[in-house]
Amino acid sequence: MAALLSRVWQVFNPPTPPKSADALKFGILGAANIAPLTLIIPAKSHPEVIVQAVAARDRAKAEAFAKSHNIPEVKGSYQELLDDPNIDCILVPLPNAYHFEWAVRAIRAGKHVLLEKPSVSNSTEAEMLFRLPELSEPKAPVLLEAFHSRFYPSWARFKSMIDPAEVAHVSTFSMIPWWGTSKDDIHFNYGLAGGSMMAMGTYNFAVLRLIFGADPEECISCNAHAYTDGIHDKCDWDFEAKFRFPGGAIGEAKSTLNGPTIWEPSWAAVKTREVTIPDPELPATQKHFQSRELTLHGFVHGVFWHRIDVKKHNEIRAEDGTVVKKWDETESHKAYTWEEAGAGFEDLPGEVYWMSFRHQLEQFVNKVKGRPTQHWVTPEDSISQMKMIDMAYEKSGLGPRPTSQFR
Repeated sequence: MAALLSRVWQVFNPPTPPKSADALKFGILGAANIAPLTLIIPAKSHPEVIVQAVAARDRAKAEAFAKSHNIPEVKGSYQELLDDPNIDCILVPLPNAYHFEWAVRAIRAGKHVLLEKPSVSNSTEAEMLFRLPELSEPKAPVLLEAFHSRFYPSWARFKSMIDPAEVAHVSTFSMIPWWGTSKDDIHFNYGLAGGSMMAMGTYNFAVLRLIFGADPEECISCNAHAYTDGIHDKCDWDFEAKFRFPGGAIGEAKSTLNGPTIWEPSWAAVKTREVTIPDPELPATQKHFQSRELTLHGFVHGVFWHRIDVKKHNEIRAEDGTVVKKWDETESHKAYTWEEAGAGFEDLPGEVYWMSFRHQLEQFVNKVKGRPTQHWVTPEDSISQMKMIDMAYEKSGLGPRPTSQFR
């Protein structure tokens, strides 16, 4: 418990090294609640990042936000921020419906963009955004969908333990307690591309795609509960979806924005197909078979707490199928650092208190600076992610979120 409290305290109170002369200066569009986690706190411990300015539709709100987070400048509008030649990078943590427009505007202004997930409202917008001609030009701006959980050591450790070809079934769960949301939140505004699949659910969908190493061929079912009061229509507050992946494997996703009072950590559970384990000590008439169950608890916010549980089911069987011996093996792992993650990442920088957002920022800065990146979310990856979300919304009967009119 002491180690946990110490780590979490350092997450929010990291050391603050001097900033380098060529540090990247960030501007934030909107005074969003997620901005401190995504950028402001991680930037404190990054010597090459300065949070320089913020703009919001309500200047008073922007000024209060800037004062609260020691941000030097407040701009009068989003466009004024984009037009500032002193700003190198833009964080876009706006409501989902505004991601497309302001990411495009930022890219056209020559800014690197860290774009909150989900990247946009639907796959139509994703195709347009990630295939902008400006992104194919020499010295093009960097655009990254901020899928922070994918940059955390525990995720790399978990994924390194799984061969997609052996996966038979995956189930995932994520949630926000009922008291953590309100019916008036942007989550429940269809015009702002709200819904539980767009919120926590997008984490579940990404986990399924990455574990299988493929995109789903079909959404078999998607049962969602949504409001029908004429104001918050088509906005799901929970859902359960089932997908078929290549080879017939099944992936399931369950998420809610109206969860129980006690928060339950997210989890992803993988069941593998049975494989033969070489065992030279067995007689020729017997074989060793093994299947595994692997569960990553806390895949969304692993810095607070996570654990990888592995259960191995073993059987020694004779040629006629008779079970000679049967036993289970269990083990658990954690990976708060790259050294603990292993999988060839041992030499990557990082501290035990770095949250996933800090690892993400490290990779983003490396990409902007032209240095190698070991983890990334590619344009095709982001497009596939939105296609999967659209697939589920179509199956649910609620339909994809609306497309922006901005071009």
